[in-house]
Amino acid sequence: MEPIKIMPCLDMKNGRVVKGVHFVNIKEAGDPVENAAFYQVEGADELAMLDIAATLENRKTRLEWVKKVSAVLSIPLTVGGGISSIEDIEMVLGAGANKVSMNSAAVKNPDLVKQAAKKYGSDKITVAIDAKRNAAMPSGFELVVSGGTLPIAKDAVAWAKQCQELGAGVILPTSMDGDGTKAGYDIPFTKAISSVVTLPVVASGGAGKLEDFYEAVVEGGASVLLAASVFHFRMLKIQDVKDYLREKGLTVA
Repeated sequence: MEPIKIMPCLDMKNGRVVKGVHFVNIKEAGDPVENAAFYQVEGADELAMLDIAATLENRKTRLEWVKKVSAVLSIPLTVGGGISSIEDIEMVLGAGANKVSMNSAAVKNPDLVKQAAKKYGSDKITVAIDAKRNAAMPSGFELVVSGGTLPIAKDAVAWAKQCQELGAGVILPTSMDGDGTKAGYDIPFTKAISSVVTLPVVASGGAGKLEDFYEAVVEGGASVLLAASVFHFRMLKIQDVKDYLREKGLTVA
């Protein structure tokens, strides 16, 4: 098994890091460049930066944020939000990102995933999947797009499988039911995704305590652990998480 990686996430709005609960009730969480530099020193293996309002505001990711943040990092940076074309990917990678994350645009145009993987390599293409519980779906999870505002009556787990077939390199599922709650990752959702793909799966949404990270790996099948609130508000240190996972017998990056 690949070593487990820890990935803090900078949700961006108006040039600042923010954090919400269930994708709303947004709170200020600091400066992106300061946060990025801090997390690298703390031992983060990768960093995610998501322009959470880009799709809703019908605009592209702010490249100046990517340039500023990537300038202080030597660890891989995944950037998402408003990426809807090969040109967008080109610009974001050119601004210093190592990987891009697509969500709504990939759902709208699955061929974009295929083209992007072919042009840049699967390892650079992450597909983010936002979902919420819906018993009417075969897996019980419905795909939601447009920054968590629009359920589209499509099965989220079937979509994850399709993304792997299209050439995506990483799947980043976020449970809207768990986001920002600090009540633990949505293990059934993470497991549902990891059991149908062979790609790295990023656990996202809801980490609140050390045990949550362990459960995401052992029960959820995740190999990358993304968290925001617990790190932004200094409830946990990255090193604490890594030490805990090692004590539990897991191999950590």
